[in-house]
Amino acid sequence: MAIQRMDNVLIVVNDLDAVIAFFVELGMELEGRGPVEGRWVERVLGLDDVRQEVAMLRTPDGHGKVELAMFHTPKAISHEPENAPTNTLGIRRIMFAVDDIEDVVARLRAHGAELVGEVERYEDIFLLCYLRGPEGIIVGLAEQLT
Repeated sequence: MAIQRMDNVLIVVNDLDAVIAFFVELGMELEGRGPVEGRWVERVLGLDDVRQEVAMLRTPDGHGKVELAMFHTPKAISHEPENAPTNTLGIRRIMFAVDDIEDVVARLRAHGAELVGEVERYEDIFLLCYLRGPEGIIVGLAEQLT
C-alpha cells in the first residue's frame, strides 16, 4: 500500500488572524475556518479538554494545503527559541513556487515578514529566499528562471 498524497501541513499558532492574512497575501486561498472540539478530537490528539480554532488554506492549484490551529485549551507550548535559526531540528520551512519573488517579498513585508538571508540566484535556474513571517513561521520562495 502506498501513500495517495500529502494532504496538509499543520502549524500551531497564537494569532490565527495574522497568520491567515500572511498566507492569503502569499496567494493561498482560505478554504474554511471554524471551531474544533469534542471527544473525537481529544482522542485523535491524545489531549484532554481540546478547544481550538482551525483554518485550512490551499494553494491556487488545489494540491497543497496548510492547516492552522489556534488552541484555546490546552494552551500551546513551545520548546524552541523565538526566531529559531534554519538549522534547528524539526520542520523549518514550507517552500512555495512563485511567479515574481521580488513582488511576493514586498507584499509579505507589509505583513511583517523579514528576509532570513538574501534573495539569491541558484545558477540560471532559480531565485530563492527564506522569509520569516508572523510567529516565526519560515516560508521559502522559489522563482524559476528557465
